[in-house]
Amino acid sequence: MDRIPTTTWLTEAANAAEQQGSGNLLRVVLIVMVVGCVLTAWIVLRGYKRKDD
Repeated sequence: MDRIPTTTWLTEAANAAEQQGSGNLLRVVLIVMVVGCVLTAWIVLRGYKRKDD
């Protein structure tokens, strides 16, 4: 097994990190999905509230 120098390993890791472009898009999609689920649950549960006048 060949040893890879640390500088080469770090350079390759940095290059691989730059090529991953869909991470931010996935993060935004997940945040919007969670906020949408919370908003939908709030609207639905708000409709079940009864006023006992």
